[in-house]
Amino acid sequence: MNNSADNLPADNHEQEGLLSDLDPEQDGMARNTSNLKTEVRKGDRTAEYTALAAVLVFVLVTWGIVFANDPVSLGWFTYHPILQSCAIVCFTYGILTLQPTSRPATKAAGLQRHQIAMFGVGIPCILAGTAFMIYNKSRRSAPHFTSWHGTFGIITVVWLLIQVLIGGASVWFGGAAFGGGMKAKAVWKYHRLSGYIVFSLTLFTAYLAGTWSDWVTHHSNFLVRFVGYTLAPVVILLAVYTRIRPSKMKFI
Repeated sequence: MNNSADNLPADNHEQEGLLSDLDPEQDGMARNTSNLKTEVRKGDRTAEYTALAAVLVFVLVTWGIVFANDPVSLGWFTYHPILQSCAIVCFTYGILTLQPTSRPATKAAGLQRHQIAMFGVGIPCILAGTAFMIYNKSRRSAPHFTSWHGTFGIITVVWLLIQVLIGGASVWFGGAAFGGGMKAKAVWKYHRLSGYIVFSLTLFTAYLAGTWSDWVTHHSNFLVRFVGYTLAPVVILLAVYTRIRPSKMKFI
């Protein structure tokens, strides 16, 4: 991605000129203040903490239901909700950590955290969780993808794989896979848009599992399911969406 100073708004260039007249210590402090004002809008921090709190509730409800119902007796199925919920935590954090960045240094740091959360932890978790579920059904000769949760689940996993590969290719080695420079940057904005869509689909799939699947409905009460799988995903989604910077994608 092109992070040169030429891409900064005019008012930031004016600020850079004013900052150059300060002594080094004042210059650094002023730049930090300028960066903070530019990158963090009113309500961003509140939305971030709200999303993290909601995803924590989602995980606690999921793990609580699993461990309250003799997880050993569940066999390989036990790993499915545990790993999928961990993946959703990583995806949530991975989006939040990259959303407010706009300066070269914070972009680079945010991108590194984003890739670790998504590619390093989240994707392996969701792939492993899916594999455990498929194996668990196969060993019992049970049919696959017979529910809306299963159908949306496999669609989401395939989409996520494509998403992470395209995202990586658009930034690794300067985006050489897509021609580098502005060509790679153009791909990145579609990766960003696609990411928000598939994140919504991931949360919807979790909602289907927690609200409608036979096992969950027979092993938990309605209030717990409502808080963990309806309220929490909605709060996560709303909090993440309020931090979106449409100007970064520049479709129009």
